[in-house]
Amino acid sequence: MKVSVVYALPEEQVWLPVEVEEHSTLMTAIHTCGILTIFPSIELDRQKVGIFGKVSSLEASLSDGDRVEIYRPIVWQPDDEEDDD
Repeated sequence: MKVSVVYALPEEQVWLPVEVEEHSTLMTAIHTCGILTIFPSIELDRQKVGIFGKVSSLEASLSDGDRVEIYRPIVWQPDDEEDDD
């Protein structure tokens, strides 16, 4: 079945179509598409993954046409400036 794996950085986004067997998992699709070679900084033990915007486990089963998403951690740094109020 056909699925895709997507990953987005601020300066680059990738959408990789991949063919996997029925009842494959998110982990299978991620490894099969080669995205971990393209982006070796991806840490699947720390980053969340999902299907069509819904967080899922790496062991979740896929359906034909699913979009596997690897989410970047949200990094927020408070401003160093203090409010002048």
